[in-house]
Amino acid sequence: MAIERVTLKTADGLALEGELAVPDEPWAAAVLAHPHPQYGGSMRSIVISALFAALPDAGVAALRFNFRGVEGSEGQFDDGHGERNDVVAAVDALHPITEGLPFVLAGWSFGADMSLSVDDERASAWFAVAPPLRSDGDYAAATDPRPKLVAVPEHDQFRSPSSAKPILDSWTNIRVEVVKGADHFLVGRTDKAVELFLDFAGTLTRQRE
Repeated sequence: MAIERVTLKTADGLALEGELAVPDEPWAAAVLAHPHPQYGGSMRSIVISALFAALPDAGVAALRFNFRGVEGSEGQFDDGHGERNDVVAAVDALHPITEGLPFVLAGWSFGADMSLSVDDERASAWFAVAPPLRSDGDYAAATDPRPKLVAVPEHDQFRSPSSAKPILDSWTNIRVEVVKGADHFLVGRTDKAVELFLDFAGTLTRQRE
């Protein structure tokens, strides 16, 4: 499937680089947000790459992008503030192509935290893989009635299932899945992230029927 290079425009005037893959007849759409820019995270990081490789072949339109200051994206790291604008810029680019389909804000690690922090009426749901849950409790998704799936690796070095539970227990319309045998980086277990996403997106589609 052809991958299109795209340029995203943020509300504060930055140009971000991204890649877009849209199947012929998509049934869902996803924006994919990557891990922490200051620790080597980019749109080519392992979990985001696995999702971007698998989802379009399964019928899901996907857009991955580099946060501000990463590789070819303008700007500089903004400690999780401006990065929320980056997620919205990705929605701006993908939503017009896939309007009417279930639209998921997805991310891994820092990208999961950023996605969970974004309240955008165009989104149908959130899919978060190994979120550190460090945004000072400022998560738009926490009290939002739209569905969310949080995948917590069994051996996550930054946010264990036992420490995530008291935070997530109060969230509305949430499903938490512990990824057995995985640590934060999901080496050898990225297929589970793909499987969970497709199952989750499938439930969104069925709810619309």
